[in-house]
Amino acid sequence: MSLSARQLAQAIDHTLLKPEATPADIERLCAEARRHRFWSVCVNPSYVALCRRLLGRSSVRVCTVVGFPLGALPPAAKAWEAARAIRDGAREIDMVVNLGALKGGDEALVLRDIRAVVRACRAGRALCKVIIETALLTDAEKIRACGLCVKAGAGYVKSSTGFSTGGATAADIALMSRAVAGRGLGVKASGGIRTYDDAVAMIEAGATRLGTSASVRILEEARARAALRTR
Repeated sequence: MSLSARQLAQAIDHTLLKPEATPADIERLCAEARRHRFWSVCVNPSYVALCRRLLGRSSVRVCTVVGFPLGALPPAAKAWEAARAIRDGAREIDMVVNLGALKGGDEALVLRDIRAVVRACRAGRALCKVIIETALLTDAEKIRACGLCVKAGAGYVKSSTGFSTGGATAADIALMSRAVAGRGLGVKASGGIRTYDDAVAMIEAGATRLGTSASVRILEEARARAALRTR
């Protein structure tokens, strides 16, 4: 598979979630997103309003995270966090599922957890993506998590926070893609996507969105390869 820089840009959530990120870092992120026309910027909730101001009327959306990175907040707290971020200008919400409840077999709590954020997103006309943190799950748990995302009405399943023991793998993305096939959900790969080859591998495995902080480098590689092909 060969993907152009434009195709990749429209699949990328240009991400900066480091706790030490400064307003100047966020300004640079938004400037890059406008210049390269990434699908969105993904930032911590405290920077949502700033991103909305910086991006103005551009096509770049603002995405933020909820219950991040552990997923251990109660459903009501996650719903409040999502609603506040939407009021501040977020149009996409990436929530971390309650991993302890999932691994402990409390599917009712996991379902309430996801539904609480999905309802907040629907009320604010925002998209809900659910981070299931694949590095901490067995394959059976990954499949169960995807099924609960479908049942709760989420828009996407997402592999990773990027802050755990591992990020996206092509095998996990393929498994998630099969688990939600025909159910109308997208699949977002995130964590450890640093090169053009990484990005293409995830899309080939079934990812419909990529979360990465190496977005600009990936596009530069895509353009360099395109130039070589036209020589």
